[in-house]
Formats: sequence, C-alpha cells, structure tokens
Amino acid sequence: MTTSTKKIVITDHGFSNIDPERAVLAQSGYELIDAQCKNEADLLAATKDAFALIVQWAPITESIIRNLDHCRLIVRYGIGVDNLDLAAARERQIPVCNVPDYCIDEVSDHAMALAMALHRQLLSTDRRVREGVWKIIPPGTVPACSDAMFTTLGFGRIARVVHQKAAAFRFKLAAFDPFVSEEAMRALGVQKITLEEALANSDILSLHLPLNDQTHHLINRESLANMKANAVLINTSRGGLINTIDLAQALTENKIGGTGIDVFEQEPLPDAHPIRQAPNTILTSHTAWYSQRSIPILQQFAAEEVLRMINGEPLKNRVA
Repeated sequence: MTTSTKKIVITDHGFSNIDPERAVLAQSGYELIDAQCKNEADLLAATKDAFALIVQWAPITESIIRNLDHCRLIVRYGIGVDNLDLAAARERQIPVCNVPDYCIDEVSDHAMALAMALHRQLLSTDRRVREGVWKIIPPGTVPACSDAMFTTLGFGRIARVVHQKAAAFRFKLAAFDPFVSEEAMRALGVQKITLEEALANSDILSLHLPLNDQTHHLINRESLANMKANAVLINTSRGGLINTIDLAQALTENKIGGTGIDVFEQEPLPDAHPIRQAPNTILTSHTAWYSQRSIPILQQFAAEEVLRMINGEPLKNRVA
C-alpha cells in the first residue's frame, strides 16, 4: 500500500475536536484526515484514495463509492445508515459498519421521558395552570401505568432497555418484531404481538425500527386510524417511519392522544410544518442520542472499528 492510500478520512462531523479518534489511531501508521466536506465535489476529492471513511451526515452515494479506489471500510457515526448507499458498497465489496451501542441509555431515557410526560398529560396540565385554571384532574383520560400497555415496534438493543425502564413503572409490556422469537421476548417479560395488535391495543407505542422500504411511513393515516384515541406515539428512531403530515392531522382531529418526536424526515424541521401547531405534541431536535458522555464514546467506537480493519480483526458492527 502506498503512502497516499494510508489515509483515514473523516468526511464530516459536528464534534468540537477529533481527539478520541486520534487517540485510538495514533499508533496505526495511518494519517487521519479531518475533511469536513461540504458538497459532492469535496467528497470526491477527499475520499478517492482513502483506506477508510468515517461519516456522520455526508451522503455517501453510488457516485462517491464508485470513486473509491482503495477503500476497505466505511463507518457511520451513529446507528442509522440511510445516508449511505449500501447496495453500491456491497457491489464494490466495501464493508459498512455503524455504531449501534454508544447511546442506548440516552435514547431509552429520552423515549421514556417523552412517553411519561405525555401519558401523565404534563403538557396540557401545565398549560392549563398557566392560563389560570386549577383542577385536580388532568384534562383527558389517564389510565394507571399498571393498566396501560407499553409497546415497542422493534425489539433491538434500545427497545429492550426501554422495556426495562418501562417495567419500573409497571406497564404491561409488548413488542412487535418479526425477527425476534416469542421466547426471547418472554424471557424479558415482554409479550410478542402482531403489528395490528400493537396499533389497536397500545396506550404508548414507541418506535425502534430501522428505516427501509418496508418501514417507510409505517405510521400513516391508515395505521393512525387503528390506534386508540388516547394513545401516545413516540419516535426516537428514524424520522421516515412516520408520515408526520398524517400525524399532525390525527392530532388536530383528536384521533390520537399525543406524540413525542425527536427525529424527522427533514431536519431542521421546516417552519411551516403542521406538526409544529398540533396539540399534545413534544418536539425535540434530534437530541435523544446526546449526553456529555455519549459524544466521545461515539467517536472512540467509530475509530476502533477502523482499527480492527487495519489489524485484520473481525469487524464488530457490520451492517453491509
């Protein structure tokens, strides 16, 4: 391998520094490039002779991947990989890895915070108090946690921790995930149910799914119509799982009890988006992943995956 190909390129990032990556890769013999690419031309120039890419938001398209002459690995800072063309990477036989194990507590905490605030009707009660109305009963129906069903769509790492935390509130626990056995769920005290049962019976429905052709707009006008009128919908997963136009209409028409959303199809969320005006809604700006601890861990874990490739070790979190 020539000197020019002994480069690890960080295409883009929003961190204050890349000290964790430098610490991991300091003795690797590879140069670490902080490229901060702004457009496709920057990406094509910066990545062409790279040994490995570490990517945050940059779109790694088929054009970029076809331009990679020596790349042996692409690592995504984070869990989702929908900004990477996985099919093109497979065609070029370039492994793609993510970092699915760096913010499990943070995201599960955020999901539970949104769920409990909406389930206990803190938003509407707070607003009523500020308007000078004092009533000791919340505005809407509030089932006891022990009488309510808390369901996740998906049963991966984060969803399982969400269930552990929901169990402390004594919710009835259920999950839909066609790729996880009934026995695996039962071992954690969770009932395996169908998607139709999840929509019809859940008091809180928390989304923990990957975004793909099968899950895109899984929550839409039709599925929302099948949910309870007082149900709470939580999304800390991927924005494209929900048709938020349909959701805003359902909230406005009181066909669903409330929603807490941290991720959106278009970020930043457009000023004119109707979900901004919908009632009983908590919107956060893709912050569920964050804590002061989670950032350096994300950076470290991404660099460690590259180091495994350099050392000829098995990759930990290969997705393609």
